[in-house]
Amino acid sequence: MLPEIGPEPAGDGTPFSQLTTMRVGGPAERVLVAHAVDELVAYAQGLWDTGEPWMLLGGGSNTVMSDEGFPGTVLLVRTTGIAPVDDDALPAGKIRLRVQAGHDWDHLVAACVDNGWSGIEALSGIPGLAGAAPVQNIGAYGQELSDVLHSIEFLDRERGHARRIPADSLGLGYRDSAIKQGLEGVVLSIDIVLSIGEAADESVQQPSPGRHAHAAPEVLSPPIAYSQLAGALGVDLGARVPIRDVRDSVLRLRASKGMVLDADDHDSWSSGSFFTNPLVTERFARSLPNDAPQFPQPVPEPEDEITTLEELEAGYPLRVPQPPAERMVKLSAAWLIDQAGVRRGFRLPGSGAAISSKHTLAITNRGSATADDVAELARFVVQRVQQEFGVILAPEPNLYGLEL
Repeated sequence: MLPEIGPEPAGDGTPFSQLTTMRVGGPAERVLVAHAVDELVAYAQGLWDTGEPWMLLGGGSNTVMSDEGFPGTVLLVRTTGIAPVDDDALPAGKIRLRVQAGHDWDHLVAACVDNGWSGIEALSGIPGLAGAAPVQNIGAYGQELSDVLHSIEFLDRERGHARRIPADSLGLGYRDSAIKQGLEGVVLSIDIVLSIGEAADESVQQPSPGRHAHAAPEVLSPPIAYSQLAGALGVDLGARVPIRDVRDSVLRLRASKGMVLDADDHDSWSSGSFFTNPLVTERFARSLPNDAPQFPQPVPEPEDEITTLEELEAGYPLRVPQPPAERMVKLSAAWLIDQAGVRRGFRLPGSGAAISSKHTLAITNRGSATADDVAELARFVVQRVQQEFGVILAPEPNLYGLEL
């Protein structure tokens, strides 16, 4: 039985078209809302105990549900709050924040910029909630959550209780994590470590995070690491600029691509980037056209190949030397889609879904799309890119009851 935590909210049978930014999808059989951490823990544990199908949903920006809907319970995460964490291990000039899983991500970024805390300003405008950020290892314009993530508080289904997991144990990669790969549980909160603005006075170093402290304009970002952002700012790569300028420029860039939620803009009725940028071997990348954008990836450090006597005595197997890791290259999914002949605004005959009129990487709901419309267009894009370049695009959002 589920624990009794106040009355269940109205909304059973609510369609996913009202719960997700793509605005498609059939009804949820039942909807529960957790406004506090103890509610979130109790609901999740109760649902695990029942064995019934259920799913966790935050802002709905990374979910596309089928038109048939979900035959179970949807647990909405609505816990909020930001608080500094005392941490004597932090070096000078750093602050550690604990953010509840249901806190709106962009509201968090705005609060950090207002308080003069730098490190996530380039992640402005990303829709969704803080608890989903480590699942995808969100990133944009040269910054990733993994750059600042300290740890998460995680309700672990297998262990039956909450535990703190350090960031380096989460297997964070490009839009990937151990959670996405099957670590089952619920993110309750995340801890991030940011830099305190060098020129900010003492009053803005430890303010109430929910209040606007109006950080001094001298508070600078880390070096700008993304060429498009540098161009928008009118600076060279590696330059440091006021974090408020970074946020403003990122919001303008995202809005120009329909990537800032706006009820009046159908280009933003989407799940953001529908496909991840594919990773291919350097050898394969050489077969692509010379003008195909390519971004070489760091080569993993080889593991120690020597098995010590202590390890042998402890029963460890003898390490076998591994061949050097093949160099990988990240491609631009948007470029591949465009060069495969799928242009901005493209839609299949009679479909309510279309490629964004602002950016080829987004599949959008023009107001009447069904989930099947979205999936059909996505399959068409995947087929065209595979036929043209031999690259298979992978979807970024989670698809339920849909196949590409």
